[in-house]
Amino acid sequence: MVEAVTDQNFETVTGTGVTLTDFWATWCGPCRMQSPVVESLANDRQDVKFVKMDVDANPNTPQSFGIMAIPTLLVKKDGNVVEKIVGYHTKDQLNEILNKYTA
Repeated sequence: MVEAVTDQNFETVTGTGVTLTDFWATWCGPCRMQSPVVESLANDRQDVKFVKMDVDANPNTPQSFGIMAIPTLLVKKDGNVVEKIVGYHTKDQLNEILNKYTA
């Protein structure tokens, strides 16, 4: 399951372990393509926490990370950003990236 987060709870929710945040917006076509891929990964992987943030409703967090394009996926490990992924990526590509931080 992918949990929706806000500017208010983002740091708390993504502060420990490996997390992947999907920054998206309702009007973004590529975001609508990326979302099912992230949902599928969330169902397959129990070792990563998956969250999503609507950039229109929560502008502060994307701005603080310099997110200029969506979809952008942010991978954090123990609260630190370890990877920033811009644009659509396949499930295999994302699995490969996540494996670097969970092995």
